[in-house]
Amino acid sequence: MHGEYKVPGGKLVVVDVEVADGRLTDFRLAGDFFLEPDSALEDINAAVNGLPAESDATVIADAVRAALPAGAQLLGFTPESVGTAVRRALVTAPGWRDFDWEIVHEKAVSPRMNLALDEVLTSRVGEGRRRPTLRIWEWEESAVVIGSFQSYRNEVDPEGAERHGFDVVRRISGGGAMLMAAGQIITYSLYVPASLVQGLTFADSYAFLDDWVLQALRSLGIDATYQPLNDIASPSGKIGGAAQKRLANGGVLHHATISYDIDGQVMAEVLRIGKEKLSDKGTTSAAKRVDPLRTQTGLTRAEIIDSFKATFRSLTDAEDGTIAPDEYSDAEALVESKFSTDAWLHRVP
Repeated sequence: MHGEYKVPGGKLVVVDVEVADGRLTDFRLAGDFFLEPDSALEDINAAVNGLPAESDATVIADAVRAALPAGAQLLGFTPESVGTAVRRALVTAPGWRDFDWEIVHEKAVSPRMNLALDEVLTSRVGEGRRRPTLRIWEWEESAVVIGSFQSYRNEVDPEGAERHGFDVVRRISGGGAMLMAAGQIITYSLYVPASLVQGLTFADSYAFLDDWVLQALRSLGIDATYQPLNDIASPSGKIGGAAQKRLANGGVLHHATISYDIDGQVMAEVLRIGKEKLSDKGTTSAAKRVDPLRTQTGLTRAEIIDSFKATFRSLTDAEDGTIAPDEYSDAEALVESKFSTDAWLHRVP
């Protein structure tokens, strides 16, 4: 069995392993990482060989760490990444190029329609009725998008939102509120089958599914990094954040919003950002936490999106695609029955 795991911001970890009598055997680690001393490679191999086949990534990582000689240096990978690669080998998890991808970038729609499309297209991928897809959002109007489990009254100032022309909507994924001013953000969604993230912990899947955009940002000269659990950052501050939702039919939604521009005063008047939220960020200003792409690159939003699509295409061989008329129709029905209702918006008052 063969497994691979690309460490976000790091190197490729490759493992080959067999199972005999419920134990891992014939384990071999490889990759483009750096490891000192050289003999530590055999120490890692010996640590994994003989482990129970049902060992999870944490157990494998602990065994690897315990076997490393004093002063060992692992560059570009970690014991946890070895564990992840082993689990992916055991479940024969596919890679990005094992799927037939498409990129969708279509007309601007309402915030509610964007959220409904997320649910519809994720469901279609889970059912096998649509290819795995990257969709770039376009917006007819600005919105505050709150997480599925957030309190409406704790997160949004309704008067400020109305004054500045922000619709308030609730998405199906968790996470925090996002101020999405039309023309000032770049939002994308990945609709993927659960098999793509097999063998990954929920937390690791965030880093895995955002690695392509880190590569795109670095191609623009931005030193982008993944900050657990769901942030994309540069040395100057936060760039964006991601969220996920997994459907029972096997469809996985992973979407992220990246700041192209920002008006800190508007943010302060629309969002209710408490002191506790800011306490672990080392700043008293929410706006200072965000470092938009416009100031870092000097590029237009359209130019950055084109770069994103080019990077994704180079990594997946994705083709340009479209949203089918019946998918739009299903999304419109979902807007009426769910996303435009007070029951959904205020499901957590």
